[in-house]
This record gives sequence, C-alpha cells and structure tokens, in this order.
Amino acid sequence: MNFAKYAKSVTMLVRGDSLTKSMSQYLIDQIAATPNITVQTHTSVIEAKGGTQLEALVLQNAITGATETVPAQSLFIFIGATPHTDWLEDLVQRDGRGYLLTGPDLASTGVPPHQVWSQERPPFLLETSLPGVFAVGDVRCGSIKRVASGVGEGSICVQFVHQYLGAVR
Repeated sequence: MNFAKYAKSVTMLVRGDSLTKSMSQYLIDQIAATPNITVQTHTSVIEAKGGTQLEALVLQNAITGATETVPAQSLFIFIGATPHTDWLEDLVQRDGRGYLLTGPDLASTGVPPHQVWSQERPPFLLETSLPGVFAVGDVRCGSIKRVASGVGEGSICVQFVHQYLGAVR
C-alpha cells in the first residue's frame, strides 16, 4: 500500500493462488480498491536483467510455465515467515530451518571452520559463508523479523560491502 502512494504502478507477484492464505482481509480489500496495484497469482521472478541497474524482470507462471519479460525499475521482495532459501543450498550455510547464517553465527554450524569460511579474516557481521555475499532482514538467522530491523541491517551492510570491495581491489 505504501509503494502505491508513490509509484505509477505496483505489481504484486504471488506464488500461490491468492493473497488470502497470508494476508488479512482488510488489506486484501485495500489492495483490490487501489487502482495502481495489480496482483498476479502463480507468478515468480526467475531472472533480473540490467547493466548497472535493474531494467527488467523475467516472470514465470507456475501453472502454464510461460515466461514474460517486463520492464522494472525496482523490486521489493517479501518472502514471508518461511525463508525459501533452498535455491542457495549449495552456495551458503543455512540453519536447520533454512535461514542464512552470517558473521559469528557461521561458527555455530558444527562444520569444521575451514569448510565454512575460506578467508583468513573473520566474516563481516552480515556476511554469509560465501565471501562478499551478505544477507539482511528476515532471511537471516537470528533476525528480529521487523521491517525497521531489515532496513537498519541493510544500511549497516553498506559499510561492510565497502570494506569488502576495498580489500579485494
């Protein structure tokens, strides 16, 4: 609802068949009554395209398998209470529920440290087991699960990204 106040159009992509399983009816009614919000069900983002900024998204319909490339200037991801990080299984360390382990939490994996972290330096606070890849917000193990916390972590993370990039130059 907040994005719709400022954007020309907002498209909500819902992996399932409706918003009713995960959202209050009053909010569903507000969304339906807002002319610049479109809801696409059974749809997922499968690719982001662009050079130095986001230019387009490739969407896929889960029922038909059809894909569509649409122009996009921004993307906000809300994955809900389940982290849905299975696609990262072989790339970064996760806890038993699928949340991404970052910073000091990497030491709690029970896996020998050299198999979790490949660098001589310790991982930055929000850095995953893959150096230079950071995680913030609800998807991170131990996060507060509040918007303000995710935003705060994102702003702090910028400092770590700069430190990482400064070290690899």
